[in-house]
Amino acid sequence: MKDQGGRLLELQQEGAHGKRFRTQGWMQAGKASRGLLSNHFASLLRRKLQNMEPSSTEGGSEEKVVKSPPAKVILKHGQELEEEQDQLAEHQPLEQEDLNFERWKRRPIPRRTLHQKIADLKKYLWNAETNEFMGRSGKSWSLILLFYAGLYVFLAAMFGGCLFCLMWSISPYHPTYNDRVMPPGMTMAPHLEGHEIAFNASDRKSWKKYARSMDELLRPYNDGAQDRKNIRCTHDTYFMQDNLEESAERKACQFKRSWLQDCSGLHDPHYGYSQGRPCILLRMNRILGYLPGQGKPINVTCGVKKGPPEALGEIQFFPKSIFDMKYYPYYGKLRHVNYSSPVVAVRFAGVQYDTHIQVQCKLNGKGIINDSPTDRYLGSVTFSLDVGA
Repeated sequence: MKDQGGRLLELQQEGAHGKRFRTQGWMQAGKASRGLLSNHFASLLRRKLQNMEPSSTEGGSEEKVVKSPPAKVILKHGQELEEEQDQLAEHQPLEQEDLNFERWKRRPIPRRTLHQKIADLKKYLWNAETNEFMGRSGKSWSLILLFYAGLYVFLAAMFGGCLFCLMWSISPYHPTYNDRVMPPGMTMAPHLEGHEIAFNASDRKSWKKYARSMDELLRPYNDGAQDRKNIRCTHDTYFMQDNLEESAERKACQFKRSWLQDCSGLHDPHYGYSQGRPCILLRMNRILGYLPGQGKPINVTCGVKKGPPEALGEIQFFPKSIFDMKYYPYYGKLRHVNYSSPVVAVRFAGVQYDTHIQVQCKLNGKGIINDSPTDRYLGSVTFSLDVGA
């Protein structure tokens, strides 16, 4: 028993000495691994216990061989060692090298000279060592060009195919879907400076531009051109030509310039502007297949919208104040090649001088809208008139 007690005492001293040696070694190293120390201590303790020899009692009876302590004792020692290492780590002072933050800063890139930049650019454009142009070899450029050539050929073919299918499915002569037809609008001439006609009858320069605009509009209505291209129509009904082939050319009725009389420019090339009695021209917008008035002619009226009503005076219409039905329907510019829209000329024969008024001319008939608050040209036209002596 005494020998056994001596062995245990020696083992405890060696364990304490080993523990003190390991603790001092860890403090000197500073950054050693915790797991390595724990494993080293456990293996040393296990080796010492295994080397213990069996001892005899005073009576000569043999005792049982001392076995290694259970795992929980080793685990307990390991936990105590880790706790002690944690306490030492908490009191471990930081080294001066750890506080030197300047070494962690990014080092500045040295600035390149202009000569170096030019040299790098030349090398990028053509590298004589690797025979590369802009960073790619000849084979790489060939593959890229081949790929994009094929890609754009495919896109062009797809676009052409879609366009062909679209043109094949629609008709160039009439709209495929025409469920709702808007009522026509109305335009006027001359139309130079917005919707404003202001001039002095005695000043030729002030109204010459209006007369020139009227000439340009009425040039296609010359009697000779109408006799050559169009036919004379005597009926007062719609000129229907739906029984012809879709692509066949449609005939158009004549509308001669001479029918406008005092506003034709044939008798008075100044269209009344030199006399202070100006003329204007009104036309309905062309709508494909539209039949205005629903079987009755559309008439035109003009009046003062803003200003004294008596300032407008007498109003004359040429050839009539209506749009004849024989000029409708319109079949489009591909089939109605020589079509001439009918014109209504309005002459203000008694307008007062030096009076600014606002005049409105309207279309009147079935299916006509002339009081739209959003579209000022739908079924009507408004302009200001100011005539000076």
